[in-house]
Amino acid sequence: MTIICGVDVSKSWLDAWIEPAGHQRFANTAEGVAELGAYCRAHHAALVVMEASGGLEQPAYLALWQAGQPCAIANARSVRKFAEAMGYLEKTDRIDAMMIARFADAKRMVATPPPSADQQRLIALAARLRQVTADLGVQKQRLHSVRDPFARQSIQEAIAFFTTQASRLAGEIAALIEVDPLWVALDRTFRSIKGVADRTVAYILAELPEIGTLSNRAVTKLVGLAPLPDDSGQRRGRRSIRGGRAGLRSILFLVADVARRYDQSLTDFRERLLARGLSKMEVRIALARKLLVRLNAKARDVRAELAHAI
Repeated sequence: MTIICGVDVSKSWLDAWIEPAGHQRFANTAEGVAELGAYCRAHHAALVVMEASGGLEQPAYLALWQAGQPCAIANARSVRKFAEAMGYLEKTDRIDAMMIARFADAKRMVATPPPSADQQRLIALAARLRQVTADLGVQKQRLHSVRDPFARQSIQEAIAFFTTQASRLAGEIAALIEVDPLWVALDRTFRSIKGVADRTVAYILAELPEIGTLSNRAVTKLVGLAPLPDDSGQRRGRRSIRGGRAGLRSILFLVADVARRYDQSLTDFRERLLARGLSKMEVRIALARKLLVRLNAKARDVRAELAHAI
């Protein structure tokens, strides 16, 4: 039997549960994480599983890995649904830790090593670039509705600041990509598709490092672009998408719409779907899915070429 330690993470506390020892609480500090690691070793825990908690879990997750303790991250929504299915409608830190451990055991979760230092930095830079880009768009929108000279100057200064920030972040990302042969090759092959720019590549490399290692079906499901059936008996429900990596999915919606203007096959594909009576949203999803499949195929070829070269 694999001994699993479920950990519910909050800003101040790490609530742990190991069967049959039960519940133990540690401070969410460097010292508390060290105590949690010692607790896991004392109970021979083979795996520590935490919920994704908006990044609050990352310091403990990384520190435990550095100390040699295998860890994994569980989807918080899945754990909650599991808890409800098990009859636990109430919610406390103790119960959450217990449910995380039991969910991980039922799902037979395995350790998921943390990203490399370069991957972590790329994730941070890409996330910040997206924030700055969004802030820049907000400021530009505000400029159109402001007439007061001082207020306009203030907005223009903000626009200049965010523009500079975006440029610096893009430069840092480009320099980071240059240090990894795989990233360099993926960057080159992805941008061979007209409409896929350097920022799109950065987001893909940061948010979908698995690209090229999964089947087309698996990668579309991972991103949340695979139509999921809703059938029961004789009923055939309408297929829909849900879950997945929403941030990357929204980018693929935009990029696919740009790419189809340069690619006649994508344009023809879009027209066929519209002629069949599909809604505009269904067509957007199908286009984004088709683009992702192409990117995945290109990434698979790049990885194969690099592996062969080695």
